[in-house]
Amino acid sequence: MTVELQHIRAARERIAGKVERTPTVPSQSLSDHAGHPVHLKLEHHQTTGAFKLRGASNAIAALSAEEKSRGVVAASTGNHGRALAHAAKLEGIRAVICMSRLVPENKLDAIRRLGADVRIVGNSQDDAQQEVDRLVAEEGLVMLPPFDHPDIIAGQGTLGLEIMEQVPDAAEVLVPLSGGGLAAGVAAAVKGVSPSTKVIGISMARGAAMKASLDAGHPVQVEELPTLADSLGGGIGLDNRLTFAMCRGLLDDVILLSEGEIAAGIRHAYELEREIVEGAGAVGMGALLAGKVKVSGPTVLILSGRNIDMSLHRRIVCGEAITERAA
Repeated sequence: MTVELQHIRAARERIAGKVERTPTVPSQSLSDHAGHPVHLKLEHHQTTGAFKLRGASNAIAALSAEEKSRGVVAASTGNHGRALAHAAKLEGIRAVICMSRLVPENKLDAIRRLGADVRIVGNSQDDAQQEVDRLVAEEGLVMLPPFDHPDIIAGQGTLGLEIMEQVPDAAEVLVPLSGGGLAAGVAAAVKGVSPSTKVIGISMARGAAMKASLDAGHPVQVEELPTLADSLGGGIGLDNRLTFAMCRGLLDDVILLSEGEIAAGIRHAYELEREIVEGAGAVGMGALLAGKVKVSGPTVLILSGRNIDMSLHRRIVCGEAITERAA
């Protein structure tokens, strides 16, 4: 099983009018730094503040009437839960979002405001997933996971279609990498349109489950640790069906960043691009600024989300040193 260009094009038709077609804009400062044109895909301008609305909207739209009547449930590090809650509210269906204690309070509040039932369980996304499994078994809710689902991946892939329409000569696309729903979908779309374009996954060094799994050759469990890129936390699932194989087959490289490099990306976004982004949304800029990615031509960085706690954002942009423990 995999997700291909035809599935992504069908998803775009299904979610038309439910998500924003976000702009892609040039960055003079990063272009000067890289020596090639660098463009920013402003996906953090999406309705719910992150790309996740694409996949959630597509997955809910694909449900039958009977499935919608049962309600939906998912584990989330925050942005998927907010997107699912938003999409469910539009359809008038029940949504239960299960999250660990590591999810920032601002993300919990945003989900509650959308009317979803929020459950806080354990200290990792794997712990939260156990509650999801219980609700599916005992209450019959429909599970719509944050990444390892064909409709979720296809929805996220619509972002890749937009990138290739907006920057058709892109040589590289830098995509935040967590469980792989965004990376797999974007890579399938980008390479389906332009096979020579490289797609590079960017993650944090602290608890990068997909990177550890790719290195091991199979899905592995990693300890989930506090990080500025909290949206990239969580495992990929030991029974991963889709995203592991797709990332292994489609990504050209995976780069890991320190907490300081992620903070530098957040500062750069604010000071020079006049954009507020969360840690996960800043990893492309962080990788480029740190010299960890050498681009060969026009490059697109996906600014995937803006849902950062603003007190933390102020600390970062005011120059406070962010250590791994402090994150």
